[in-house]
Amino acid sequence: MDNIAIDLLWLRPGKVGGTEFYIRNLLDGFVQLDRPFRFTLLVSKDNRETFEHYTKDGRITLLEADVVSANIAGRILWQFFFQNRLLRKNGLRQCFIPVYCRPLFNGGITYINTIHDLQAAHYPEYHPFHEVAYSKLCWWLDAKFSKKIITTTNYVKSDLMKRYKIKAHKIEVLNIPAMVNLNETESFEKVSRKFNISDGEYYYTVAQMIPHKNLETLIKVMAELKKRKTNLPKRLLVSGISGNASDSVKKLIQEHHLEDIVTLTGFISNEERNTLYRHCRAFLFPSIFEGFGMPPVEAMAFNAVVITTDRTSIPEVTQGKANYVEDPFDPDAWIRMMESPVKKNDEFDFSVYSRPYLAEKYMDFLQENL
Repeated sequence: MDNIAIDLLWLRPGKVGGTEFYIRNLLDGFVQLDRPFRFTLLVSKDNRETFEHYTKDGRITLLEADVVSANIAGRILWQFFFQNRLLRKNGLRQCFIPVYCRPLFNGGITYINTIHDLQAAHYPEYHPFHEVAYSKLCWWLDAKFSKKIITTTNYVKSDLMKRYKIKAHKIEVLNIPAMVNLNETESFEKVSRKFNISDGEYYYTVAQMIPHKNLETLIKVMAELKKRKTNLPKRLLVSGISGNASDSVKKLIQEHHLEDIVTLTGFISNEERNTLYRHCRAFLFPSIFEGFGMPPVEAMAFNAVVITTDRTSIPEVTQGKANYVEDPFDPDAWIRMMESPVKKNDEFDFSVYSRPYLAEKYMDFLQENL
């Protein structure tokens, strides 16, 4: 069986959001498989340590490139001009890159890339010019030179076909292994003391603070609830890494005097996050653009009521089993839904997001096409 390289040079631990979760869950699924394969993980000087444990499985080895992932510009230039040479030197002719970046040319290597979304094309105003230009270049390179492209939803597949005229047979839809460990929790007593919350008496969301996540609407929702006589909880916790909407979100909290109502937890452990999923009144996900969107699936796995939007891939990923706000920017529409949500979690097919199931699907696809 041919040795397949998996390019991980792009991964800056703790700083690339859902794409890191995606590939680590997939790798965890691969090592659970009872079938032959050979993978070489292409790692950098500053992320190698986080992948060392996979070498306990004799089917996986590491190949360290002369790259520092934290130096994004340096990594890109090295990948453009030197990656192919390193792979060929080590007898590698097939490479899976679980994101959109890739060398300028194939150079004797067969590539498969994953494109998670075309966010920078839809919202270029939220990204620096160089980031938009690089993304568009790589999407074009993927479309032209990669043998196959993996997307994680039919929404993204349709987006790619429309924008880049890619034939349907070149794009494979394979979901993200989004299932969380249901036993990976913290005691609610400890979490409640830390955040000053009561069981079922707070709302929760997980999102990076970037504009299309639409967190400002949730702040306005909490400002409205503060004014009204209602039995709905007047408490919101927001978890996730900061982004270019951080200042506007914080400013809005201050303007409405919500410092005691809205808590920005920042990055928290999986155990704390999962406990907050399990004990919230409802999980609110106001995003207006997602290539996939894992948090609603995670929340539903912990039996939370999920209230979200009907935009982009979200209804597809949540299988139509969440509560959908038609106007995601209208605080009143959110409050009406929060007053009488329904729970259809028992109708949700979580198996399609499990690691073993998707590891088999990905392995079949990679071995068939590389």
